[in-house]
Amino acid sequence: MTMVVGFAPDGRGRAVLHLAAMLARSAGDDLVVCAVVPLPWPPSPARVDAEYRAYLEAAANDALGHARARLPSDLPATYVVHHARSAPAGMLEIAQRHGAGLIVTGSSAAGGSGHVSLGSATSRLLHSSPIPVALAPRGFRSKPEARVERVTAAYGGGDDDLVVAAGAVAGRVGAGLRLASFAVRSRPPYTSGVGSSAEGAMIQQWTLEIRDAARAALEQVGDLPVPPADVEAVVGHGESWDEALEDVEWDDGDVLVVGSSSIGPVARVFLGSRASKIVRHSPVPVVVVPRGAVAELAEEAVQGVA
Repeated sequence: MTMVVGFAPDGRGRAVLHLAAMLARSAGDDLVVCAVVPLPWPPSPARVDAEYRAYLEAAANDALGHARARLPSDLPATYVVHHARSAPAGMLEIAQRHGAGLIVTGSSAAGGSGHVSLGSATSRLLHSSPIPVALAPRGFRSKPEARVERVTAAYGGGDDDLVVAAGAVAGRVGAGLRLASFAVRSRPPYTSGVGSSAEGAMIQQWTLEIRDAARAALEQVGDLPVPPADVEAVVGHGESWDEALEDVEWDDGDVLVVGSSSIGPVARVFLGSRASKIVRHSPVPVVVVPRGAVAELAEEAVQGVA
């Protein structure tokens, strides 16, 4: 399989290279590192536009030179400068051209360090990609020779295909599988305990039910031709999404898998409100998978293809 890595033409974005190296080393995939140079719109034959495009292409080639020097030499990689109307469109074109199964990109520079930040370009890519998209937290770094050690699937109950697909990927790379659910209990605007006990009872009941559902989903993973190294299910609690995700332990080599919302197009990524909050508060790299790709991966896993 091939992974397309979006590398900024200005040379910034070491986090995406660290993530791409970890993922490619784990899966044994080839890399296509792509710097997209935007085309002027509307197109113009003016000399100034031609000179500016030449300048951008030279900068992109220089950036790819830095990427080549930073990526470990043991990883097969191709380096491409591609002209397109936008960075998201360019990465999708390169992914289609190379038959890629994953696009790897970084976070917006405007976001906080250590978390995934969705800028306008990343958001457009997420909502138009027919294949999974991996997002590196801002400032992400991995150790030399790092591999994926554990795949954590964000589990809300009823999304068993995502569990099977994540389990197949974990088994393929020799990693463990964990299902993580998140219970966010809002802080009441008053100090009285009225209503808080009822909400607490509801969350406690939900926790019991989601644990039972997760255990049932994990039983399917045990029947895969290549099961994960180990499996577990956890629930994170907090008064905010940040607290709920931090309530779950995260280690080096962790990757979080999130399925796209059922209200969006089947063939593309579409983040619902819960999924979007999980992605934005994740302290580890996130892979967002379109519903169509989830179903396909799950079917291939059961048949022993994945």
